[in-house]
Amino acid sequence: MSDFLGIHGTALALREQRLQLLAGNIANADTPHYQAQDLDFNAALRAALQPRAAIGGDAIGAAAGSARYARASSQPSLDGNTVDGDRENALFAQATLEYRASLSFVESKVRSMLTAITGQ
Repeated sequence: MSDFLGIHGTALALREQRLQLLAGNIANADTPHYQAQDLDFNAALRAALQPRAAIGGDAIGAAAGSARYARASSQPSLDGNTVDGDRENALFAQATLEYRASLSFVESKVRSMLTAITGQ
């Protein structure tokens, strides 16, 4: 099935991982000393698509973990929190659009497979 979906299934899972990180940032906007997290999507995708000598484990989770980083603050906070609410909301909105685009590719692939199977 992963051959059928190609890169799109992996991209969708990684986009979900990024959305979870950004949602966590928003949820912790008032938590003292919380460091905003993000995911370098391109690096995670490259890592997830690397051929592995041994199959097993969570390749998506490992790739996301290796591409995760603490984002520097654009506005220093007295309590050490690096979350900028406006920036996080904008990044979350953009990440949602990217997730929806990946989901559309996957839906299109599945729809074409169903059409081929049912002939309708």
